[in-house]
Amino acid sequence: MKILKVAALSAVFAAQFAFAQFKQTPLPYAYNALEGNIDAQTMEIHYSKHAAAYVANLNKAIAGTPQEKQTLFEIMSNASKLPAAVRNNAGGHYNHELFWTVLTPEKNTQPSEKLAKAINEAFGSMDAFKAKMAKAGADRFGSGWAWLSVDKSGKLFVSSTPNQDNPLMDVVEEKGTPIFGIDVWEHAYYLKYQNKRADYLTAIWNVTNWKEISRRYEEATKAKKGKFDDWQAMKDFHTVMSQTFHPAEEGNLQPIKTRAAEMASKAKALQTSAVPAEFNKKGVKEAIAKLSKDSQDLEKQIKKKDSDANITKSLTALHDTFHTIVGLCSAEDEH
Repeated sequence: MKILKVAALSAVFAAQFAFAQFKQTPLPYAYNALEGNIDAQTMEIHYSKHAAAYVANLNKAIAGTPQEKQTLFEIMSNASKLPAAVRNNAGGHYNHELFWTVLTPEKNTQPSEKLAKAINEAFGSMDAFKAKMAKAGADRFGSGWAWLSVDKSGKLFVSSTPNQDNPLMDVVEEKGTPIFGIDVWEHAYYLKYQNKRADYLTAIWNVTNWKEISRRYEEATKAKKGKFDDWQAMKDFHTVMSQTFHPAEEGNLQPIKTRAAEMASKAKALQTSAVPAEFNKKGVKEAIAKLSKDSQDLEKQIKKKDSDANITKSLTALHDTFHTIVGLCSAEDEH
């Protein structure tokens, strides 16, 4: 029996992309929209060939694996443990999806007041920041990316990664949330600039979408206040819930039958953990207590070899309780 589809996980947990099959987002402007800085032929090949290949190869690489049910964020967070084909293509897909949005044909966009202040505080001036980004891109040997990211403390930093790695991955030294990235693979610039990467790195500022970068900065810094992933006990429970509930949606109860005890244990640990102040709202502790009790009851059902229909019903109710907690903790209705 298949569980009826329920609401998607809260945006607090669900990174930036839905579960696979992954798909390209339509390019937000025409191929020739950035002419004079990035030519139409480069944009068309870059989007329709290179980026398209990353998403197609990612879907192929994760087919039949646990990653097929994970978000892109979850995949990149465990890149060190995954095959190269998954790591490279997941990064390639994420990086390009970000890249298209931080470019624009709109002239003279400006960073928000908050972002401009943060850039000045981190780098001294806008010119100093641009010089640091240019150096990160120019010094990247071979193929890779230059990044502006937000670290765990909410501070900006510039870094560079090889190939299709990015600051979200567990393989990089400087980790954070990317808000701007410059692709320095040759396919991003060679038709127009040939070997003059420095000229491309200068021209990119003519088509930089500061509105989008500012939006990403607001999102990244806001996420540092009350982010569920910083509540380790909640994160641990969510991991088990996600890895057992989603297979059950497709009629596969084996994961929950083999991991019910683990779920009950994580729920108990969540109940005894300290609730972060920003989530300590009316009804949260009571809902967590119910989550713990229901998890234990589900484990008992499975031990007694209850029917699949009853197990399904209990798991669905447990998942609903989890979403109740998310709703209570969220400042807005995000699920």
